[in-house]
Amino acid sequence: MTPPTVKLSTLKTACKNCKLHQLCLPLGLENNDMDQLDNIIKRAKPYQKGEYLFQHGDNFDALYAVRSGSVKTFSQDDNGDEQITGFYLAGEMMGLDAVHEGFHPCSALALETTSVCKIPFTHLEELSAKLPSLQHQLLRIMSKEITEDQALLILLGQKSAEERVAAYLVNMADRMEKRGFSSVEFNLSMSRKDIGNYLGLTIETISRTFSHLQQDGLINSQRKHIEILNTEKLRAIAGLPKISCGLKSTG
Repeated sequence: MTPPTVKLSTLKTACKNCKLHQLCLPLGLENNDMDQLDNIIKRAKPYQKGEYLFQHGDNFDALYAVRSGSVKTFSQDDNGDEQITGFYLAGEMMGLDAVHEGFHPCSALALETTSVCKIPFTHLEELSAKLPSLQHQLLRIMSKEITEDQALLILLGQKSAEERVAAYLVNMADRMEKRGFSSVEFNLSMSRKDIGNYLGLTIETISRTFSHLQQDGLINSQRKHIEILNTEKLRAIAGLPKISCGLKSTG
């Protein structure tokens, strides 16, 4: 099951009424504090598939929290070759990697119709100084980013193709479940090519690995539709029999 398409009328939903607030910045805030956060958030019309939220080199002035849809972030080398750095789902935040330098070191592209909450960083800093619970949640999100980056380095450096793909599917399943959707049947908004790029694998290896997992009875894969048939064994292959994967939702 995929998240429903967001209507324009839902874009004005306050933080305290948003079903994602337990995954986002408002976690732990009281209603009055949540209202203060809501007052600084900007919400615009949805981005369409293929539209940029921001591009490499753009000045940093805000964080972006995905409200619906999905986004990929990526960098490009001097030859124009793309390296995907993360996939972001509803409730996940982008832009923290731009705080240090003051500009975005990567680009963010909508993978489908996507709505976001844009949070001006200067206003967020000021509000965080007044609300310790908000400051704590912001630091928690930053810590999560670091943990996910470390997990990705381990995945790319030590795991086989099958282990990487299994870990990726386990990660997506866990993130879907946290959002109230099925953890065993869902659609992937990203292409096989993008998944391969992110995992450091060729599209041929990705396709072959998906086929092997299907032949072994672990998944049923039809284009972007994924059905996980044996969660326990898939987790075991990923090296995650009891815990969720720490891949970047970078969720």
